[in-house]
Amino acid sequence: MFDSKQNEAAPLENAALAERPSHAPPGHPRIPPAKVGVLLANLGTPDNYDYRSMRRYLNEFLSDERVIDYPSWVWQPILQLVVLTKRPFSSGEAYKSIWNHEAGESPLMTITKSQTEKLRTDLQESFGDDVVVDFCMRYGNPSTRSKVRELAEKGCRKILFFPLYPQYSGTTSATACDHFFRALMHEKWQPPVRTITSYFDDPLYVEALAASVERAYAQMDYEPDILVCSYHGVPQRYVNEGDPYHCHCLKTTRLLKEKLGWAHDKITTTFQSRFGPEEWIQPYTVEEVARLAEKGKKKIAVIAPAFSADCIETLEEINEEIRESFEEAGGEKFTYIPCLNDDDAHIRALGEVIRSNLRGWLD
Repeated sequence: MFDSKQNEAAPLENAALAERPSHAPPGHPRIPPAKVGVLLANLGTPDNYDYRSMRRYLNEFLSDERVIDYPSWVWQPILQLVVLTKRPFSSGEAYKSIWNHEAGESPLMTITKSQTEKLRTDLQESFGDDVVVDFCMRYGNPSTRSKVRELAEKGCRKILFFPLYPQYSGTTSATACDHFFRALMHEKWQPPVRTITSYFDDPLYVEALAASVERAYAQMDYEPDILVCSYHGVPQRYVNEGDPYHCHCLKTTRLLKEKLGWAHDKITTTFQSRFGPEEWIQPYTVEEVARLAEKGKKKIAVIAPAFSADCIETLEEINEEIRESFEEAGGEKFTYIPCLNDDDAHIRALGEVIRSNLRGWLD
């Protein structure tokens, strides 16, 4: 199944153990059998919601020049002396409200672990032990570098890197890939790699998204006046400079609408999580849901197609802050439709995206 010519040093007669190459001199290190690594990547999560954990996580996240591209001499004093003095407390309270206390981790971590395990099972049914599936976080733990090292130690001579962001943005997919490439710089035996940067228009992904909407609507005791597709925002300047994220989001909504067979006025696109003083892509979700309520749209549902797993932006921001904005403006019925998470249809879609990108490596 795996092209053994890519690693003639790896013995195939005993795939369970690392061995020395047959013609190697005494003392040559043992080499594990050649495999292909699939490394999933998500945004990240603090280790806990206490001040120090939150400050460490926020410092790494908000120091990323892909996320905030102001000159460091301008931004770092503001970040270190102002933002990181107060924000770890408020963010910590938000995380505490959604924390998986039983597992001692954030919901994003719990869900990503489950996604990884299900994809590992799915891919091993096709490729057996020739594929190794794991996950990392762009910010926080487990780090990208530590997981690249683990894959190398397990004999992964090729790695497929898969940031779990349906729509491409420099602030998400690109920074994840940047970090992955930096991790490869530390490898003595650097493997060939492939990256997956978006899958927003993959038919199985759109189908899974539509099925989640239909399932949620069937369980409601009312019919929403409109479905709000709320995507994480980016500064308008980033779009003006060439980031395709805005277009990818609009197309996702259009494909979802077409799959559902809905009229144009039954679905809309908005953007959340604005940060800082400059203009971000609009309309802003928190303001738009209030306008909808004021215009008579008293019953709405909200979905977050930019997130592969529920996290602080969905469980706290949408289900609390955005809900509150809608209700204060006169809204009556508000339903948040969960992310696809580890739903079987989502796992099937992700698995097919991975298989497509493994062609030529594993068939």
